[in-house]
Amino acid sequence: MSTTRTVPTPHGDARLVTDRSRNPVATLLLNHGAGGGIESPDLETLARELPRDGISVVRLEMPWRVAGKRLAPRPAVLDECLVAAAGSMRTRTPLVLGGRSAGARAAARCARTLGASGFLALAFPLHPPGRPERSRLEELKSAGLPTLVVQGERDTFGAPEEFPADVDLTVVPGADHGFRVPKRGDVSQEDALGIIVEATLEWVVREVVGNRNGE
Repeated sequence: MSTTRTVPTPHGDARLVTDRSRNPVATLLLNHGAGGGIESPDLETLARELPRDGISVVRLEMPWRVAGKRLAPRPAVLDECLVAAAGSMRTRTPLVLGGRSAGARAAARCARTLGASGFLALAFPLHPPGRPERSRLEELKSAGLPTLVVQGERDTFGAPEEFPADVDLTVVPGADHGFRVPKRGDVSQEDALGIIVEATLEWVVREVVGNRNGE
């Protein structure tokens, strides 16, 4: 069952929606994108499924969404809100910072500042559609942490083959930027979301929890 808490930021109140695991080994903080909120299917599915396997999931609803606005503010404002909201959390387990699309960009920029142990990028916008020369690869790598990118096969913001070979990448067959798949595609919508959950779980256990246990 989800619990909701309002937290202050320099740019208004944000909400933290938490789905706790009974015996958590890690905590995943997820930031939504610029075109939607925490109700996006990938974020909702992760919040529903991962707590069963020992990962508590916290979804951050940014102040602009809480206030009912349609347009996201500039990146610096997003970063300040993310840092403030994450700073209000208290967890005894390793923190994985993540997000989808623009939320993944903010997470990449803030992950090390917040002392995260890993970074999850869902539908990372490697470049604007049709503008591959405006690469954001350096921003992705700036997290400087174990990183998992989950990318749709048909994502116009960056197809899987555009990422370098050294990026830990999971591809969702036939999926677009919102992880939507064709009705007659290789996988069903349920299976597509299942790929995201399984990839995230396996990676967190291997790269975050496993590394912590080996210290």
